[in-house]
Amino acid sequence: MREIVERFQRAQALFGDRVDAVAPASWDIATALPGWSVRDLVRHLVDEQRWAPALLAGQTAAKIGDRFSADPLGDDPVGAWESAADDALTAFAGPDASQRTVILSYGETPAADYCAEMTADLVVHAWDLAHAIGGVERLDDNLVAWTLDYAEEHLDGSGMPGVFDAAVAVPDDADLQTRLLARYGRRT
Repeated sequence: MREIVERFQRAQALFGDRVDAVAPASWDIATALPGWSVRDLVRHLVDEQRWAPALLAGQTAAKIGDRFSADPLGDDPVGAWESAADDALTAFAGPDASQRTVILSYGETPAADYCAEMTADLVVHAWDLAHAIGGVERLDDNLVAWTLDYAEEHLDGSGMPGVFDAAVAVPDDADLQTRLLARYGRRT
């Protein structure tokens, strides 16, 4: 689990660097994700991070209820991100986190698999955020390679309606990042 948590922490830092780069006037600009502003994208990731400690503590979505329904960003989106990310990392790094099972919308999932899923989401959304704000789009090569392997193992290429588009065709000689983003329906 240590390697999984360390990878998660690197993905959090990758996304966090892009959150730090959002200019005050850029929170309401559109992203490439239909209907999502920069603020919506960051809120999505903050919400994911906020859910992790409760789920790892054995709570279900029904038990959590609407606890996380309010906008967590308020007037300090960067602070909200940092706080939520720290809490999620602490939960995944807990002494018995690797033995836990969480109950997600699609069923029981080992904590390690949940952490891996969140890691992949952070990596892809780091690019989404950078692309929207005109920031550094180049992602960490090791995280890209790992996330591409994850995507090839877990995604069939058909996309997830309302979440991301079907995979996009790219040339056989496309670099790993282009292949990763294409797997998640992103056009670079």
